[in-house]
Amino acid sequence: MRTFVSMALVSLMLLVLPGAYAQPDADKPAGYTFTDQIRLKTTPVKNQYRSGTCWSYGGLSFLESELLNSGKGEYDLSEAFVLRNAYAHKADQYVRWQGNINFGGGGAFHDVLEVMANDGMMPEEAYSGLVTGDEHFVHGEMDNTFAAYVKAVVENKNGRLSPVWKKGFDGLLDAYLGKVPENFTYNGRSFTPKSFAESLGLNPNDYVEFGSYTHHPFYEKFILEVPDNWMLHAMYNVPLDEMMEIIDRSLAQGHTVAWGADVSEKGFSWSNGLAIVPDEGKADLSGTEKEKWEKLTAAEKKKMIYSFDEPAKEKNVTQEMRQQAFDDYSTTDDHGMEIVGTATDQNGNKYYIVKNSWGAEGHIFNGYFYASESFVRFKTIDIMVNKSVIPQPIRKKLGF
Repeated sequence: MRTFVSMALVSLMLLVLPGAYAQPDADKPAGYTFTDQIRLKTTPVKNQYRSGTCWSYGGLSFLESELLNSGKGEYDLSEAFVLRNAYAHKADQYVRWQGNINFGGGGAFHDVLEVMANDGMMPEEAYSGLVTGDEHFVHGEMDNTFAAYVKAVVENKNGRLSPVWKKGFDGLLDAYLGKVPENFTYNGRSFTPKSFAESLGLNPNDYVEFGSYTHHPFYEKFILEVPDNWMLHAMYNVPLDEMMEIIDRSLAQGHTVAWGADVSEKGFSWSNGLAIVPDEGKADLSGTEKEKWEKLTAAEKKKMIYSFDEPAKEKNVTQEMRQQAFDDYSTTDDHGMEIVGTATDQNGNKYYIVKNSWGAEGHIFNGYFYASESFVRFKTIDIMVNKSVIPQPIRKKLGF
């Protein structure tokens, strides 16, 4: 966005502010300037607000992009419908495991596909899940109430499960998210959740998840050990460079990428619209610049590194580095989003354009941010793509 100021106003400013015409500070950092290389069509940015439903927002945004980029038009699919059905399946799983499995508002992209395959789908206008008068989700009380209920079911004093515990949980789902209509009208047609899902023409079997970890064999399926994988769903394991190749191939072929990642890093700054992995060694400095750097305290160096004032030298992320970060818990399963394109900064460094679900209003990039190639290599937990984009050599190794 550019702002234009009339010459008359400029003249007035110069009269009022004598120093306004001074030369700009040559030492002031230039900031980040991005040039988009690929930017695929997406539906509007949404706001998950005070809920742990990023997986539902990110997964549905990915499917909405699939519909949009395949010429089927713009859809606004219901996150609440997916969340409600996932919670019902999750409660059943928790009770069957006698409480020895994770239960909460979090989830994974494959949860969206499982709901679509088993329960159907609904548009937002038919089921918003907003029954408390709030504009957006506020799920703290709901999540705690659901967790307390299933815990009480497992720890019951009756000696056996009550035959009506599921009815009780359904009642809680109705209270906090609203009853699901058996039939609804959309664009002048009558649907059930299952018939609506069929009308979308999306096949859950067309989508595949990948991770990149050395504690499991490459080119085989594995169950990723993160708490929100309550379904114990298996994904494919590929080397880091091939995971990046799949991302790039997907974007080049017009398909976005569902992206699970760790955003609890110092290098992630939502206010600046950036996610980077600075090289804290500053090894490329020389001359006067190096002398200034060496005189700084550790705290001052850290502040400069994470100032986001200008493109920083970033770490060369290896397979071993990302594995170590996963093994020691410094990489955690935090957030589900959507990669929608690529860009370069003024120095030619590569970034990925990421659509978030934290709202667009007042944000520097209207709800999107730029994640450096190093950040994506380092902090990706998993990805989900249309299986048609997988390069043939990788397909062969996977036995597709």
